Amino acid sequence: MRSFVEDFKKFLLKGNLVTLAVAFVFGAVFAALVKAFIADLITPIIAAIFGKPDFAALTFTINGSHFYYGSFLNAVITFVVTAFAIFFFVVKPYEFYDSRRAKDDPDIKECPECTMDIPVGARRCPECTAVLAA
Repeated sequence: MRSFVEDFKKFLLKGNLVTLAVAFVFGAVFAALVKAFIADLITPIIAAIFGKPDFAALTFTINGSHFYYGSFLNAVITFVVTAFAIFFFVVKPYEFYDSRRAKDDPDIKECPECTMDIPVGARRCPECTAVLAA
């Protein structure tokens, strides 16, 4: 029984599990931040331009079938703004950080064939399999 408890404790304290839990929490918090950004800043701008802050009421009917294209427009706007926010506030800063880290890291070099980052001691690129000079 003691071994089971120790194994379970090791499992809970593994780096991957803790990293995943932190990423999940930050993902939830970031989603709430983006939702508030859209609701509190973008929607009023749309209301100022188009006169309506919410397009959900926009519909049309064909042969008794109701098409709620306004809800779809809301979803498209939310998607585009979310993608924009993630791209400019997460992806671009991470790319900048990663490019600086690669230059400062003496354990990484660039493959002359495929330009991927590889360990300095590598004799063959794991990406393109090019043979590297010693």
